[in-house]
Amino acid sequence: MFAVYAESFSTDDPLAGLVVGERPDPEVPDGWTTVDVKAAALNHHDLWSLRGIGLREEALPMILGCDAAGLDEDGNEVVVHAVVSSPGWTGDETLDPKRSLLSERYQGTFADRVAVPRPNVVPKPASLSFEEAACLPTAWLTAYRMLFTQGGLKAGDTVLVQGAGGGVATALITLARVGGLTVLATSRDEGKRTRALELGAHDVFESGERLPVKVDAVMETVGRATWSHSIRALRPGGTIVISGTTSGPKVDDAGLTRIFFLQLRIIGSTMGTRDELASLTNLLDATGARPLVDRTLPMDQARDGFAAMASGDLFGKIVFTR
Repeated sequence: MFAVYAESFSTDDPLAGLVVGERPDPEVPDGWTTVDVKAAALNHHDLWSLRGIGLREEALPMILGCDAAGLDEDGNEVVVHAVVSSPGWTGDETLDPKRSLLSERYQGTFADRVAVPRPNVVPKPASLSFEEAACLPTAWLTAYRMLFTQGGLKAGDTVLVQGAGGGVATALITLARVGGLTVLATSRDEGKRTRALELGAHDVFESGERLPVKVDAVMETVGRATWSHSIRALRPGGTIVISGTTSGPKVDDAGLTRIFFLQLRIIGSTMGTRDELASLTNLLDATGARPLVDRTLPMDQARDGFAAMASGDLFGKIVFTR
């Protein structure tokens, strides 16, 4: 079958190990099913895999991709949940210490067909296109869990989204606005700040700029470049929810004095559960909110999508179609 896969790793030139070609049909263990992929979304995780982060060399070649929407074996339209629990695990899948994502231990979604555990398929509402639905399992599910599960935010709260532009950040802005929050966003790029306003942010600021108000929570995916600003932006008792460190994990000043004196909370967040994915799809179906798609490419042009992500030349999600 057709597939986009990692053949080797390179820290300096991750696209050097990317191959667009043919791979064997997926193996289907007991309790698993297959989904014919109609659309699959690109994530930073896929670039990290090509750098050898989170993917073992002995697992190569590995079909990339965590996100997909398509048809199950009975022809039903479904969304694929990318978190694969260990056998026998019950409860929150993200807390399973032996969990993995598709494209880490098991072959991913950038292919004609992907095999997943039967519980990992969620019905796709008819109101969502395959391209829109494919954006949900990683970036949008991450944003949903950050805001409403880990952040515990409710209508009327004020939230700051750092680094508007990427898939998680655009999802955070849209979902926060749908949830009745006051949404502030930052970016170094004036064009991305304008786009964030169009997407639903109430106000935008240059990265590091002093805010006119203290916020209830900060959604942090950037890391080192924005961490100090995130700490300073919070009201006493406020919360940072962090799900990524795209600018690096090592901070020059963690702000520990401010954290303990103002009783700030720092909460990690990773992906989301199958039930949260179902809730997310229902929320979009009911409200009409939709993922922002930066561009849609045929899967055989996947290299162009990877190059755009590597350069930061995007606002929203890149989606591959079959």
